[in-house]
Amino acid sequence: MPALPIDTAKYTGIICAVPPTPRVANRETGQLRVDRETGKTLFHVGLCLMAGTSADVVNVTVVGEPSGVQLGIPVQVRDLVATPWENEGRHGIAFRATEIKPLAASGKGAGQP
Repeated sequence: MPALPIDTAKYTGIICAVPPTPRVANRETGQLRVDRETGKTLFHVGLCLMAGTSADVVNVTVVGEPSGVQLGIPVQVRDLVATPWENEGRHGIAFRATEIKPLAASGKGAGQP
């Protein structure tokens, strides 16, 4: 199934809830997961997506370590997509973004590039 784009402009805030950590491909060897196209390490970032009176925390995969992204800071997310998956009776939604960076003090809304 194709990835579904998520309009981050609709969120009132996006905060780093879990700092970037490298994705592990093999827990026994510690081998890290890499992007097939670039060869760069994939990272997970836990993001709190806030809209009105609700908030959800999702793990988002991004290529390369997001610079300056730390626990509790507002961030910008570029090209966020959700991809439904199913494997051996398990299922879920994988989130991926092309970039996650600290929110600049530009006056733009949360999640805006």
